[in-house]
Amino acid sequence: MKAPRRVSGFGSRESGFGVSGTVASPIPNPQSLIPDGIGIRGKPVIDVTNLRKKFGDNEALKGISFAVRPGEVYGLLGPNGAGKSTTIGILCGLVKPDAGEARLNGIDIAQRPVDARRVLGVVPQEVALYTEFSARDNLKFFGRLYGLSGADLDARIDRVLERVSLSDRAKEPIEGYSGGMLRRLNIAAGLVHDPKVVLMDEPTVGLDPQTRASILDLVRTIASGGAAVVYTTHYLDEAERLCDRLGIIDHGAILVEGTLQQLREAAGAREIIALRGDFKTDAVTRELQQHPEYELLKASDAELLLTVQRADQHLAGILAIAGSLGSVREVAIRQPSLESLFIKMTGRELRE
Repeated sequence: MKAPRRVSGFGSRESGFGVSGTVASPIPNPQSLIPDGIGIRGKPVIDVTNLRKKFGDNEALKGISFAVRPGEVYGLLGPNGAGKSTTIGILCGLVKPDAGEARLNGIDIAQRPVDARRVLGVVPQEVALYTEFSARDNLKFFGRLYGLSGADLDARIDRVLERVSLSDRAKEPIEGYSGGMLRRLNIAAGLVHDPKVVLMDEPTVGLDPQTRASILDLVRTIASGGAAVVYTTHYLDEAERLCDRLGIIDHGAILVEGTLQQLREAAGAREIIALRGDFKTDAVTRELQQHPEYELLKASDAELLLTVQRADQHLAGILAIAGSLGSVREVAIRQPSLESLFIKMTGRELRE
C-alpha cells in the first residue's frame, strides 16, 4: 500500500485583523508576568516541564513549561520560528528533547513513546489521506494502526463520522470532497481511537469563514467530551473565540500564559471608551486632561475617544465629566484585541 497522498492546496493566508491604536514595545521581563491558571478541575493530561532543545547553535526551546487539563483548549501562539513546531514535535514523540520532560496522561513520552501515542490524536496542518479511498475506508485504516478492529472499530467510525457531519458521504471516494470536508475527515482520522490528548496544528488554514466556524465548533465539542486540546493557529480571532487559555511563545520561551483577560492585565492593556453626542470640545479636553489616568485619543464636537485601565471603574466619572459639558447619546467600550496584545508582547506580527 502506498503512503497517504497529501491533499493540499491550502496555502497559508495572512491574518487580516487590524490593530487599533498605538502598539507599545514588548513587555520587559515578560516571564515574571505569567499569571496563574484558571482553575479547571482535574489532573493535567498534558504536562510539559522545562523542555529544552537545540539544533546546532539554534536554541529552539529554552525551558518551556505548561499544563493542559481535560476539557481545556490551550492555544499555543507565536511567530514563525518561535518554537511551536518543536514543541508539537516533542509531544508527538518525533523530536527528542535535550532536557526536561513531557507527559501525556501521566506517560513520559521519551521513556514510553508507544504508550504515549495510544492516548494521542494528531490533526496536522497538511491533509494526509488516501484519496482513492472512501471516508470510511480511510478511518478504518487509521483505526487499525491503533490496534482497533471488528465491531468496535466500525462503531467508532460511525460515531466519529457523525461527529464531523460526514455520515451521508462516508462511502464516496474522498477525491471528490471539498476542502472543508477533507479538513473534517482529517480531524476524524485523529479522533477515531478516542484520544485523551488532541494536537491540532492550524486545522483551518485556507478555509472559508463558514467552514472555519464549523471546525471551531467541532474543536469545542471535542474538548467538551473530555479531551485536552493544544491548538495552534495564525488566525488570532480563532484563538480569542476558542481557547480557554493561551500561551504566547517566542524565541523558544513562553512569554506569558493565561486567559485572554489575564493576558490583557499582564500586558497592562488599556480599554477604549468611545462617547458620541454633542460636546464642548475645548472644555471637555481641559477637564479630562486633569485626570492622568485617562489618555485622550480624539476629541471633537461629536465624539470623544479615550483609553483607561479598568473601564468599569472609570466609566461613571467620565460620563459625569462629558455630561456636564455636553450631552452623551452613545457609549461603547472596546477591549484590546489579541493581535495588539500579541504584538506588544513579541514586538512583531504573528505572520512574520
